[in-house]
Amino acid sequence: MLTFVLVAWLVVLNRVAHGHIIDDTEFHDPSHLLGVNHKTLRFKVEEAATGKYTPEQEKDPEFWRSLAHAQVLRNAQKQQLNMNKAKNIIMFMGDGMSLATVTAARILKGQRNNRTGEECSLSFEKFPHLALSKTYCANAQVSDSACTATAYLCGVKGNIVTIGVSANVEFNNCSASMDPANQVSSIAAWAQQAGKSTGFITNTPLTHASPAGTYAHTSSRLHQNDANVLASGNDPSTCMDIAQQLITQEPGRNFNVMMGGGMSMFVPQELRDFHGNYGGRLDGKNLLATWQAMHSKGVLVYNRSQLLNVNTTKVSNILGIFQSKTMDYHALADNTYQPSLSEMTEVALNLLKRNEKGYFIFIEGGHIDTAHHENKAGISLDETLEFEKAVQLARDMTDPQDTLIVVTADHSHTMSIAGYPGRGSPILSLNPHGRSLDGLKYSILNYGLGPVQYLDEDGNRLDLETIPREIDSIYPSYIKTGDGHHGGDDVGVYASGPFDHMFTGVLEQNTIPHIMAYAACIGNGPTMCDEN
Repeated sequence: MLTFVLVAWLVVLNRVAHGHIIDDTEFHDPSHLLGVNHKTLRFKVEEAATGKYTPEQEKDPEFWRSLAHAQVLRNAQKQQLNMNKAKNIIMFMGDGMSLATVTAARILKGQRNNRTGEECSLSFEKFPHLALSKTYCANAQVSDSACTATAYLCGVKGNIVTIGVSANVEFNNCSASMDPANQVSSIAAWAQQAGKSTGFITNTPLTHASPAGTYAHTSSRLHQNDANVLASGNDPSTCMDIAQQLITQEPGRNFNVMMGGGMSMFVPQELRDFHGNYGGRLDGKNLLATWQAMHSKGVLVYNRSQLLNVNTTKVSNILGIFQSKTMDYHALADNTYQPSLSEMTEVALNLLKRNEKGYFIFIEGGHIDTAHHENKAGISLDETLEFEKAVQLARDMTDPQDTLIVVTADHSHTMSIAGYPGRGSPILSLNPHGRSLDGLKYSILNYGLGPVQYLDEDGNRLDLETIPREIDSIYPSYIKTGDGHHGGDDVGVYASGPFDHMFTGVLEQNTIPHIMAYAACIGNGPTMCDEN
């Protein structure tokens, strides 16, 4: 009980400090298929079966046969396995990118291009091989972004809220997390040991749970700076915070590329950062200055213009921190000041490709999750589409013969696509072909848990047709909670490149980095380079 209270207290502090939600604490009746008259409760087929659009060409059976035959031939070509050694590995992670999120984003992509949407595909959905990943952690049926990062980056499942440590470490047991015997290394470290260049990109803080999985060892994802460590009842002098680990410890200090938000975690409280805000550290350390002193040929950038003007043929390292806290949502950002995920990806790959031994880079679309926590489905889908643009860019910039790209998610969310909306119904709107028993229309997208149920004081549903909906509107949820929570269902793993065929079936999430290592001949496990 004490642990639960402590977690809740720390989350509240974190929300107050950062001003946004982070994911730390985080039927099928046949009558519904046919359509039910909401007044008489009798079967009413016409509600489900009439007034819906069918594209003219799809009325011809040959249309569907041709599509199927093309898919059969594409699948037959998958027998030609890519058995090359992977020189480069690019891991994309859409935080909270559930299968429902992928489906809804694909529909939105098509509708933004004046199509019905359902027939469209995201870039990574065209990758030749696909698996499912089981996202539970050692002590959690529904996981968070910390223990999952340990799984898909370090190859070991740990406890919820912990990063880079085994399940021997419980939440907030700092001494146990600092014990090398309990620390587990990441695929980024394995790549460095093989002489490869390394790095990560995120639109959350550099010290956030997902990117921290590449470099940190901590009993709490909240320990982003020394002030957080102290607030949790630990001694910052013996419990090293995540920001300090990134700058001063291996493998963090060796990264060639680090891009994201969270500059305040690296600057003392009495000093303003490059975005004009005071830092958050109590120890007086300016870790940005420390990094610059360690990398004489490195460059520190903090806005879009500076990033796009980096001469990647001249610099050894890039540290880009584009906001004091988390980066802004793409749809709401000043895109002349803040770079997009694709822009960060392009600059990073241009630098990393200089290494003849290759590279490993982790790229996170973190705000897919952040927006889901706020039940802002429109923002989350927009972030997913920005994420898929970066994936397509990376595939265009690299050769699938020597570069393995893996796209996955850490966990799901509770957003659902429900009802019986007709083909091409605007995915972000209300279902135009159905009403609930109270006679009111309902949203196509809904959440299981969240802050707003759209009920009046008597518990009756409000008329959503009278409520304006914007890109950042909050969508309805069933159970009232302070924020949206994660889901425990499996997520997709999409692969393209050397040994992509090994991503098949239902995988334990911690298997993912071991397959990547197998393809690249790095790490201490079995690899394709082994004689046997």
